[in-house]
Amino acid sequence: MTAIALPAHPLLDAVAVLATWPAPIAELSLPAATVATLPAADDEVRKAIRDLLRQGGFKPTGRSKPASEFLLGAEAQGAFPSINPAIDICNRVSLHSGLPISAIDADMTRGELSIRLGGADETYVFNSAGHAIDLEGLLCLCDADGPCANAVKDAQRTKTTSETRRLLILVWGSRSLASRSAQTAAWLSAWLTAAGASVTSLVSHEVA
Repeated sequence: MTAIALPAHPLLDAVAVLATWPAPIAELSLPAATVATLPAADDEVRKAIRDLLRQGGFKPTGRSKPASEFLLGAEAQGAFPSINPAIDICNRVSLHSGLPISAIDADMTRGELSIRLGGADETYVFNSAGHAIDLEGLLCLCDADGPCANAVKDAQRTKTTSETRRLLILVWGSRSLASRSAQTAAWLSAWLTAAGASVTSLVSHEVA
């Protein structure tokens, strides 16, 4: 896994990294946060992300709002989720940056990776209860078996387990936010490294 094929897109600024641990992530200890390298999210960031997801015709509202907004609501209610140390780091960075972050088990993906818009009638299950999300018009990370992650909800089939050792992380950013995606990925990588991960960037290339 070395590259992700990106679509020609006027707004998408996606940055991906691969974090690898010598032991399952369930055995990790959550280290103290590294110093944030960017200002906290504001209304400009939230609007930019919604505009990004609207570009393909998707409506990022209600239950389909960006994952970063769900985290903001959970934090306000004192119910911020704790899943495992690696995912908790990704969620904290997403909350602060305002950028949705997909974090999936790299070993659960198959074949080449790419980003594309979800097609008509395309869906996937996103939780253990079997609930599905309509992907039409939504930017999705895909492998050989189809969509497996996006800025709203990641697919159940590629979610982490107690045995996960390799985490594929994708920061969903917008070109309208200058270098925020790269800054977010750099902060995320520093925190993951503090948690004992070996972090490498995944090279991306644009396709027609």
